[in-house]
Amino acid sequence: MVNNDRLSSAITEYLSFASIEKGLSPNTIKAYALDLGKLQEYVEIRELELHEIDPQFMDDFLGWLRGAGGHRQPSSESTNSRAVVTVRNLIKFESRTNNKLNLLAEYAPPKIPKRLPKGLAINEVMALIEGANFDGEVFALRNVALIETLYSTGARVSEITALKINDLDEVSNSLTLKLRGKGGKERIVPIGNFARKSLEDYLVRGRPGLLKGGESQYLFLNSRSKALSRQSAWEIVSKAAENAKISTHVTPHSLRHSFATHLLDGGADIRVVQELLGHSSVTTTQIYTLVTIDKLRENYASAHPRAM
Repeated sequence: MVNNDRLSSAITEYLSFASIEKGLSPNTIKAYALDLGKLQEYVEIRELELHEIDPQFMDDFLGWLRGAGGHRQPSSESTNSRAVVTVRNLIKFESRTNNKLNLLAEYAPPKIPKRLPKGLAINEVMALIEGANFDGEVFALRNVALIETLYSTGARVSEITALKINDLDEVSNSLTLKLRGKGGKERIVPIGNFARKSLEDYLVRGRPGLLKGGESQYLFLNSRSKALSRQSAWEIVSKAAENAKISTHVTPHSLRHSFATHLLDGGADIRVVQELLGHSSVTTTQIYTLVTIDKLRENYASAHPRAM
């Protein structure tokens, strides 16, 4: 029987390093922990130890993640790719702290086919906002403000649910939000007039009813006067999409995709969109230009007399 106490200890130390030293978000740490839990499971199956994790092991591990041999339900390629990167980072961390050879220094994760983000058409966004008017005035005001804010800022749902009252600021008659993205990186984003009006209505006529005389620093609240959870925000968007009779699967991230695509369609500079989305690299933002190019190609093909 192989003793893998060292692997368990290394995982604990790495997750602590990623959380405290690198400042990664709790959701990211949770994802890493899931990846490394799979690693532990496969290491036990193979009866190997930490120092035996080499490129051949990673190839076999990747095959196992993909369901080779029917031993497990296969994971998506994006999940598998993240797991490979997580394990590689663990071994890199372990080799540095214990002066060991990094056997995975050159090991590359699988390439993921590029998928275009799925956003909503402008009329669908309008219908979604209309569909958020449910569960009575107090909740309807919150729901509309939530969806308007998601679409107006392109923020991640975790950034919106973490918002506090003092993250709102008015400068030169313009309302802005302070968002905290991945790694705790802060950015300031403007709020459009429609979102501003919905937020003001919520703050004046909705939020006091959710507070029920109590106090909270969080902007968006649930029925218990606590911060609205990410799951609840997803449910609100999903219910609004159902009410709007939108056939495609709609999530808070759909509004982030829509925000970016509509800005680029309207002529916004990609560097500005990158800053607003909180992307560390413009390469990440460039995927939205592919969506815009596809639309241009479709319009050209249908409108130009000699396109076909």
